[in-house]
Amino acid sequence: MVGIGHLKRRFGHYAGLWVGAFLLSGAAILGLMAMGADLMDAADMALPVLLALTGLVLGAGVVMSFFSGETPMTKIVVLILALLLLLPLLWAPVAAAVAIAFFADRPIEYSQTYVAFRLGVSDVLWAASQAVGYGGFLDALWSAFQWAASIVGFISAWVNAWPVIKRMLGQEPSTA
Repeated sequence: MVGIGHLKRRFGHYAGLWVGAFLLSGAAILGLMAMGADLMDAADMALPVLLALTGLVLGAGVVMSFFSGETPMTKIVVLILALLLLLPLLWAPVAAAVAIAFFADRPIEYSQTYVAFRLGVSDVLWAASQAVGYGGFLDALWSAFQWAASIVGFISAWVNAWPVIKRMLGQEPSTA
């Protein structure tokens, strides 16, 4: 039996981590830029730390699930979902750097960390595409990965932010 409540909590934590990694990365890069660093240098300083921290926090959540009182099947599902959602989660801090570069009208491809991340993801996608079939559509897979990771992050953030927004707006008037 799978503990749906535990999975929902973990998805909530995942959403919070995605948004937190995105915002913290953006704040770190903008802060470094405010101190005089070039955008690419700021991205190269901030992204490795934030990628490692994001992965570490995800791993800590999986370990916490393993030490919980949940069923073994729930723990296995948590592990499988963490592995499946790892790349979209790691995209969050990189997406902040990409967004800043977009608004600054600068090519992010000059960031060594971005290039290393893209090459790492491309290696994973290449291996996956070779396992499934012909790997000639790697650019399409990269584009699909970027869109899917951004959509997963946005949806998970919205689902968790909406109750907070509703509470901030106040209670609905009663009809009685």
